[in-house]
Amino acid sequence: MKSQKNNLSLPKRSAAIAAPIALLLVGLISLYDFTFADRYPYIDAASASSSSSPATVSKCNLTRGEWVPDGEAPYYTNLTCPFIDDHQNCMKFGKPSLEYVSWKWKPDGCELPRFDATRFLEAMRGKSMAFVGDSLARNHFKSLLCLLSKVAQPVEVIGAAPEIDVTGRAVRRDFRYDSHGFTASLFWSPFLVKANLANATLGLWDLHLDTADARWAAHVAKFDYIVLSDTNWFLRPSVYYEGGRAIGRNGAAPVTNATEIAVPRAVRAAFRTALGALTAAPGRFRGKAILRSVTPAHFENGEWNTGGDCVRTRPFRRGERALGAVEAEYRAVQADAVREAEAAVRRNGGELLLLDITEAMDLRPDGHPSRYGHPPGGSVEGTFVVDCLHWCLPGPVDLWSELLLHMLIDQ
Repeated sequence: MKSQKNNLSLPKRSAAIAAPIALLLVGLISLYDFTFADRYPYIDAASASSSSSPATVSKCNLTRGEWVPDGEAPYYTNLTCPFIDDHQNCMKFGKPSLEYVSWKWKPDGCELPRFDATRFLEAMRGKSMAFVGDSLARNHFKSLLCLLSKVAQPVEVIGAAPEIDVTGRAVRRDFRYDSHGFTASLFWSPFLVKANLANATLGLWDLHLDTADARWAAHVAKFDYIVLSDTNWFLRPSVYYEGGRAIGRNGAAPVTNATEIAVPRAVRAAFRTALGALTAAPGRFRGKAILRSVTPAHFENGEWNTGGDCVRTRPFRRGERALGAVEAEYRAVQADAVREAEAAVRRNGGELLLLDITEAMDLRPDGHPSRYGHPPGGSVEGTFVVDCLHWCLPGPVDLWSELLLHMLIDQ
């Protein structure tokens, strides 16, 4: 740790559209071209260099580009990194083609240096970083631990009685790199806002859209860096609250005496609240906060519960696939939330940035576990057999930390 230191505004979408979308993804355990050039700044790096692989990134948009063949070996494997969860351990469970590790992101107008674990840890010396969100936040967190494992292995700091969420997950996990005085923490908060499981049988949640989840928000001022992400859990049956009063529900909720509110409106409100927590008392966040944009799922020939799968072995080419309308709307909501909150965060001495990886990940249908995140005949976290939402480790998800390094160190 550091030593010192709603307004629902989107128009309502029809139930005919919202309900089928919610139904398709409700069972997921942790589940374009918009141009932000004029609405939100590119991730720029004027002269970023990698000590292990000298390179220069001239000023360019690192979030727009294409995937090109990469002849270098992956950063790590399931044998060299001990932090890979079985759900994303595609090598362990025999994913037929390993070509998914043989591509690198080529931004428009520049080359992106490989992740330099030594440089990252040196920059993080004496600092702390928290990842907050759902299972995709955990996917990113484990990717970072694996990327750093070539240089140093952390020790997990386990308290006497770790808090366990109603979903069975640890609310907080801390990993300490004693050699660098760096702590990386993971907070399980699948909605970012206060949420109560109102009916376990129906899977019905009460979401307080105007109240940040105190399990992470109460600790925010103690961190130098925060990485926020979410969206997938909002498709679960939910009733929405503001000011302690029910204001509506989503299309998946089996409730008839409440007005239906489109899911993106709830997502917008939740991200506004979460980013507002960065400037709320007691204590204020004065570090650098990153909001990671939504990543698309790639189910084809059906959905997760109707025989869909992701069996492609190569990335899409740019323009070959159109970003889904739901993901595009989530992405726009996230970008707007950052734009609206960045001035307030800056006034408090902090910084707020958008890590926009939506386009890059939309092109990677080959990078998911599919049915290789568990032994044959098993399932992912007890619910679904085919996973086209999370990302194999190693895999395309490692790009997120490559970009994160430049945002935190080179900008």
